[in-house]
Amino acid sequence: MRLYSGTSKQFIKDTTQNQIADKLENAFFSYYRYKPSPNEKNSWMNSLRALSLLFQGEELLDHGILLEYQLPLSSRRLDCMICGRDQNGKDNSIILELKQWSKCEEANGANEVLTWVAGRKRDVLHPSVQVGQYKMYLEDTHTAFYDGLSPILLNACTYLHNYKYDSRDVIFAPKFEAALKRFPLFTADDTSRLGEYLVDKLEMGQGLDVLKRVEESQFRTSKKLMDHVGNTIKGKPEYILLDEQLVVYDQVLSHAKKGFHDGHKAAVIIKGGPGTGKSVIAINLMADLLLKEYNTYYATGSKAFTETLRSMIGRRGSTQFKYFNSFTAAEPNSVDVMICDEAHRIWDTSNNRFTKKDKRSNLKLVEEILKASKVAVFFIDDRQVVRPKEIGSAAYIKEFAEKYNCKIFEHELDIQFRCSGSDAFVNWVDNTLGIQKTANILWTKEESFDFKIFKSPEELDAAIKSKVEEGHTGRMTAGFCWKWSQPNSDGELENDVVIGDFERPWNAKSDGHLAPGIPKSHFWATNPNGINQIGCIYTAQGFEFDYVGVIFGKDLVYDFEKQEWQGNKEYSEDTVVRGSKDKFTELIKNSYRVLLTRGLKGCYVYFMDKDTERFVRSRMEN
Repeated sequence: MRLYSGTSKQFIKDTTQNQIADKLENAFFSYYRYKPSPNEKNSWMNSLRALSLLFQGEELLDHGILLEYQLPLSSRRLDCMICGRDQNGKDNSIILELKQWSKCEEANGANEVLTWVAGRKRDVLHPSVQVGQYKMYLEDTHTAFYDGLSPILLNACTYLHNYKYDSRDVIFAPKFEAALKRFPLFTADDTSRLGEYLVDKLEMGQGLDVLKRVEESQFRTSKKLMDHVGNTIKGKPEYILLDEQLVVYDQVLSHAKKGFHDGHKAAVIIKGGPGTGKSVIAINLMADLLLKEYNTYYATGSKAFTETLRSMIGRRGSTQFKYFNSFTAAEPNSVDVMICDEAHRIWDTSNNRFTKKDKRSNLKLVEEILKASKVAVFFIDDRQVVRPKEIGSAAYIKEFAEKYNCKIFEHELDIQFRCSGSDAFVNWVDNTLGIQKTANILWTKEESFDFKIFKSPEELDAAIKSKVEEGHTGRMTAGFCWKWSQPNSDGELENDVVIGDFERPWNAKSDGHLAPGIPKSHFWATNPNGINQIGCIYTAQGFEFDYVGVIFGKDLVYDFEKQEWQGNKEYSEDTVVRGSKDKFTELIKNSYRVLLTRGLKGCYVYFMDKDTERFVRSRMEN
């Protein structure tokens, strides 16, 4: 997706006639269904006017240009990409990040500066680091820049058109020397040097042909988290962190160092919705902190996710991956850094009915984590709570962090890597389910994310399996509306999910003998044979697939007469959630939100209740 595409000559004309910002605004509204902020529109006018003057001065008139180009499988947009051919006739392109900054200050992180953004001072990536991440990300996800005998050459630079050059300035500090050398930064005083840089790489023009290659090429799907873990923990990072992800990563490393040396506890709370890369950051932190010889543990509340990580990493490294309740007997401050992924799943206490009397803890579970660690990092999404005993909200964690005199740091992730990078889909799901009001009231077919409603479970099942046969990853999931049986004496699974003539088993339970070819529950999401079973919320949460199928049961229906969602306990087989007195509907909504947002490329749905289907269809453009 891009908001503007054309020739540099047309771009100059649109800018000169003061039409460029309006064209971008119209394209923005057409795609996102709401208008950009006044600040963003002013940014377009100011930065693109400066860029247009540069193009005119250097007579860059035969080039292709993309504005506000969305990175594949991300919600992040490039400011500008310029295409053409160099003096040797090779296809070339340049990512040009535009900034209105006039000054910045030093920040603690290795890759950040402190500047005024969105109404307050914030730690943000140094422009050269930021644009360098974009370059690496594109080279890793876009076939135009890596595939074939003659991939398009890709370069990257930044233009701070309001910034005055001063060699002593923070932005030119020695720690940024390598980034500045690879991805040069040009200030208001450097227009001639920037012009030379552009001309050197795009001298022959003919940019429309190159632009066409960029727009017609395919995206390669992002590296899957589980494939990445094994290499990461062995010290071979592959996954590219972008913008806020790298800022958070650097901040946690900084807090870990300070907390380790000065003795002050720290609690870092990172909030982010589905697909914002929380687990990716957590795994990168885990690997690098261990390599830096910090005593680091990775804790979750999900058996499926934890066991999959352990399997991928191998026996030797699996000991560093624990559950939230593994630290009851830990000595105070014995853990340098505790990374708590899916911290919304933290429950009240580590005690259970199997805990011996002399082993019972008188502390809350979150207290055990904070007590054991010098730095505790919580990755959290308050709207992924799906069980009544899951109480790890951001506010709850802050309450106990203050009790333990922790320095508290908060950050929010907003880059969308799942759902084809479509913020719109996640926002639309939130709006449609009545979880949160957003600007995305209607779902449009113009979105790159593939959302479809099917007439029968058979058609839904066939569609997902077809995608898997094409080489994509995919799984069928459903609301917890059917009993979950133990395997029979032969280890075969019972067909518990029955809708008319359609019959399928749930994924296996975590215990019991299983027939050959049936994966254990915690490997359902990653084992190829998992396509033969239907996953419930507890095995699907924390994982992602190219395509997810969702059977939307009658435990949550839309009541047209009352104009509201209604939870139906009589259709739920989740005894834990069903026992919730006043949160049942809220928890079921969260469960379907989780299931609907597991897909990287598409989500296919079958609704058992036809009134509910009609309501959802009413929120879609015909």
